[in-house]
Amino acid sequence: MLSVKDISLTFGHKKLFENVSVVFSPGSRYGIIGANGTGKSTFLKIVNGEQSADKGTIFIDPKARLGWLRQDHYRFDDETVLNTVYQGDAKLWKIMRERESLYQKGDLTDAEANHLGELEGEFMEIDGYSAESKASEFLVGLGIPARYHNELMKEIPIQYKFRVLIAQILFQKPEVMLLDEPTNNLDIKTITWLEEYLTDYDGTILIVSHDRHFLNAVCTHIADIDYSEMRVYSGDYDYYQHASSIAKDQKLTDQAKKEKKAAELKSFIARFGANKSKARQATSRQKQLDSMEMEDIRPSSRVFPRIFFKPKRELGKD
Repeated sequence: MLSVKDISLTFGHKKLFENVSVVFSPGSRYGIIGANGTGKSTFLKIVNGEQSADKGTIFIDPKARLGWLRQDHYRFDDETVLNTVYQGDAKLWKIMRERESLYQKGDLTDAEANHLGELEGEFMEIDGYSAESKASEFLVGLGIPARYHNELMKEIPIQYKFRVLIAQILFQKPEVMLLDEPTNNLDIKTITWLEEYLTDYDGTILIVSHDRHFLNAVCTHIADIDYSEMRVYSGDYDYYQHASSIAKDQKLTDQAKKEKKAAELKSFIARFGANKSKARQATSRQKQLDSMEMEDIRPSSRVFPRIFFKPKRELGKD
């Protein structure tokens, strides 16, 4: 359904990605996480085609529709809320506009009447007559009262505008869905509704979010971006934390064993390197030392908030 291969991207002196290759399984939901500035949103833009990578390839099944949660609700200011949602389905929206234009015209030529008949057939085929009820269902689920559904986007309360964009992509029902911070400005009730909807969704979803509870509820995989790499873990966010901690501890243990072994080899070489009777053994140990690979274990680039209380003086009895 969706995969990226050898994706690399550098902005100025900052390297965001280096040879990133991931196959995203159909029907799975991936939480894209990482420190601020690691390129989470940029990665979605690369997949969507809005950002070009320096190198690498993106494969999306030609039959799959790609849905991208837009952050710019101002572009729809002169559209009604329902019309904004309809535009999630490009084919439906095109037919709706052509139908409306012909109906408003009134007197039609034979060619126009025939075309209107064709449009009606296509409209029925894609279940266009139920579009309003489906769109309204999404809007109500996202906490937008029915009284706003026929209002212009520029006239509805600001807290509802982003929710309309979420409804737009859900209405589209794409096979691949890209969501960038979908829980922004949503209340708990609406987040719960969205969690339940996405959990039952059949398509592949990539989600950028800082909401660990949302990631736990929705995601089947976690894709961690750190030091220009992307590592994918099966499971939700809590499982990722556990698995990544175990992996890090294992690396530290292995590194400690290697360092101890290296110290023993160096000690033997230093003691017996000049000894002719031990020369062969010293040479053998030198080869072992040269072949050892010490892994560069770097701490996460994440910065966590901390609070320090520094007393003005040392504590006493009183």
